[in-house]
Amino acid sequence: MEMTTLSFTNMHRHGALFANMLKARHRTFIEEMHWDLPTADGMEFDQYDTAQSRWVCVHDGDRVLAGLRMTPTTARCGVYSYMVRDAQRGLLDTIPGNLLWDSAPVAPHIWDANRLFVVSDVDQSIRRRVQMSLMSEMVHTARDLGASVLIGLLPTLIPRLARRLGIDMAPAGPEMDFDGVPHRCYFVSMATKMH
Repeated sequence: MEMTTLSFTNMHRHGALFANMLKARHRTFIEEMHWDLPTADGMEFDQYDTAQSRWVCVHDGDRVLAGLRMTPTTARCGVYSYMVRDAQRGLLDTIPGNLLWDSAPVAPHIWDANRLFVVSDVDQSIRRRVQMSLMSEMVHTARDLGASVLIGLLPTLIPRLARRLGIDMAPAGPEMDFDGVPHRCYFVSMATKMH
């Protein structure tokens, strides 16, 4: 099992990994969860998959096991910024605007983390290790990017995994249901992991 953080500047060194990550997102979010998201050539993507983002992948060679996307809260691309903020601003049809209790932050030390997934065919015997590897690489990448806080609309089961890694998470908004999967926005503090 390997962990790789992809960017537009390094994806050429990783063969088909970026495309395979978008295909794994397609299987997870479109085929299995039936979310209405943009798709082409069996890949799921959206307006936040830009050169400003990073993609954390847990993989076995070219086979993607898990992943997530991180975007700076200072990002701008046309009318869009980052997913949580744009939902709050009413720019997204599929995510309610009341997902946060306060205004969405815009600061260089805060990054958005979303599109978190573990592919459904990851064997139960290694599933926990894959999840922990994804969270660990997320923390490592966030630190490398200078982030001390992440914000994300995430499944409500994530805080249990985070606690096992010593990651502090605090609810940032109300719980919401997305096709039977409870989600809520969380602030994820990197402070305990900065040493």
